[in-house]
Amino acid sequence: MAEPSGRDLDAMIEAACVDAYGEEEELVGFHAVLADRVSLPFTTQVLGVDVVVEDLDLRPGGGVVALCRRGVHRQALPLLDLPVPSAPPQGWEWIEAFRRWAH
Repeated sequence: MAEPSGRDLDAMIEAACVDAYGEEEELVGFHAVLADRVSLPFTTQVLGVDVVVEDLDLRPGGGVVALCRRGVHRQALPLLDLPVPSAPPQGWEWIEAFRRWAH
């Protein structure tokens, strides 16, 4: 997968936030786009162990989080802190656009 350019990411940010008024509505817009465009589930490593990202959620005061599972254990991790998987899922470029928007 080719890494999107800054211009590509900026266009994606504009698309996700097109009808939003303010940062909270932009966050809601991004969550909707991420939920629609990122293929779930996918596997990544957190602290050296494989975890399965089962869903993406919007948490009040917490932003967008990845709902991760390893066996019977589950944990929500901020999407901004999620490591890039060795095999990024389809739609990962939208997570990169979200990271650019958040910083």
